[in-house]
Amino acid sequence: MPARVTNRLRLVFVAAAAMLSGGCGAPDSGQTMRNTPVGGASGTELAAEQILTKNNGAEPQTLDPHRAEGVPASNILRDLFEGLVSEAPDGRLIPGAAEAWQISDDGTVYTFTLRVDGRWSNGDPVTAADFEYGFRRSVDPATLSQYSSILFPIVNAEQIVKGELPPDQLGVTALDDRTLEIRLIGPTPYFLGLLTHSTTYAVHPLSVEEFGARFVRAGHLVGNGAYILDEWVVQSHIRLLRNQNYWDDEHTVIDEVNYLPIENQDAMLRRYRADELDFTQDLPFKQIAWIREHIADQLYISPYLGSYYYSLNLTLPPFAGMPKLRRALALAIDREVLTEKITGSGEIPAYSWTPRVTGYTQQPPAWAGWTQAERNTEAQRLYKVSGYSADNPLTLQFLYNTSENHKRIALAIASMWKQVLGVETKLLNQEWKVFLETRKQKTMPGVARNGWIGDYNDAYTFTQLLASDNEQNDSGFANDEYDALLDAASAEPDMQKRAALMEAAERLMLEAQPIIPIYFYVSKHLIKPWVGGFEANIMDHHYTKNFYILKH
Repeated sequence: MPARVTNRLRLVFVAAAAMLSGGCGAPDSGQTMRNTPVGGASGTELAAEQILTKNNGAEPQTLDPHRAEGVPASNILRDLFEGLVSEAPDGRLIPGAAEAWQISDDGTVYTFTLRVDGRWSNGDPVTAADFEYGFRRSVDPATLSQYSSILFPIVNAEQIVKGELPPDQLGVTALDDRTLEIRLIGPTPYFLGLLTHSTTYAVHPLSVEEFGARFVRAGHLVGNGAYILDEWVVQSHIRLLRNQNYWDDEHTVIDEVNYLPIENQDAMLRRYRADELDFTQDLPFKQIAWIREHIADQLYISPYLGSYYYSLNLTLPPFAGMPKLRRALALAIDREVLTEKITGSGEIPAYSWTPRVTGYTQQPPAWAGWTQAERNTEAQRLYKVSGYSADNPLTLQFLYNTSENHKRIALAIASMWKQVLGVETKLLNQEWKVFLETRKQKTMPGVARNGWIGDYNDAYTFTQLLASDNEQNDSGFANDEYDALLDAASAEPDMQKRAALMEAAERLMLEAQPIIPIYFYVSKHLIKPWVGGFEANIMDHHYTKNFYILKH
């Protein structure tokens, strides 16, 4: 399928030429020497084949937008579907399936006007009724969504999720084919950003009704995004092809994108160096120094709205009813050593839960200002008063999803716990989908590796995760006062008062220590010089429709 280049894209190519010109790495860097300069003689020429190959980390557990969880699925769903609101390459919110919207003076009613040329991949028009159907399906308990609580700002959403009302009572109404009204229980400053999340996507009603759970398979999936699902070979690849019925297909350049589920970061780097990948999702910690030395011009490290942490299972021994023991483990972790010696990519040691977000003040505990020696001394005291000692050591199961990076961090922390406290640790790793289910069921006592990437650029996406009724609260933390503070914050129109309520909630949660923050993420990608259109953004959201391949 030939790529079409608009005047707008030509300007992008010219602007990118300076950055993308120049030679590839030297032979000892593992890069192939090329006779053709990137972008051809002008530096702006497109490749004849517009095919992008990306590593995507783990195999997604599903491509059902209302049931999916995790970054690997989200990366693909952004290509297959389009929400009412979308994102520019730099992360700005822009019109998506809706060309415009209006917000009532009190901030509780959003009225969206859908595009007149919006089409599903089978050619059917995208209507307001499709979005009404999608929202209702997302909150329907029968869907088994792990994210439905994200929609609680919508009128009646919480009651529907809890089975107290039917889905047709949701405050989402198709007023006509192109007009959708969403009613909220109170002003929700982050609501437009939330509408980029897959729980808010429309699905094609006839396909869902005809195929049931199989509607997400290749050949059945009907989407409204820039790409369609062509093939899904488990543990091999997911191939998407350009959707010629997409309303903005004229400005799409990439014809085919392949997502490869490579969880081993070392293997990922080898395949990148062999030119089998154009774009990596992650990098091996132990190779960061080599990458900086040999292919620094292809390395992109940027701030990322995410927290890497461990969740402690509060529903079973040894952590149930043992806050001092939980605090002892948190104190004994030397985060500076971890981020400087193990990760080494600019990650920020985390003592509080919420990353830096505009309008919110982080809430680190007092011991964040202590020396590590002082923390270790307090950790030993709390460990002892919790009933453990050299003669009676704590024995822990430590679960992480299969990944060399996660293993390195787990080994380092297990060593710290052993050295400072005498804790005996058994490391267990599981494949991604099994790991998610084990963590969710809370049947395994001990510690589980966890990470939370903000679903929208607001502190509430972090504070909400620890609510007692949140489906992804894997620690089992339940505190009535915490929940009350979140409820008050969700209904508070004054932004300073709202932030103060969330800050109080975070302090309360950290005092109970159901989780152990480790560090705040940075995004890390290797991107080939011939891939154009990439811009870093705090959400690390990237849409294939914005990329293009230069001649090389």
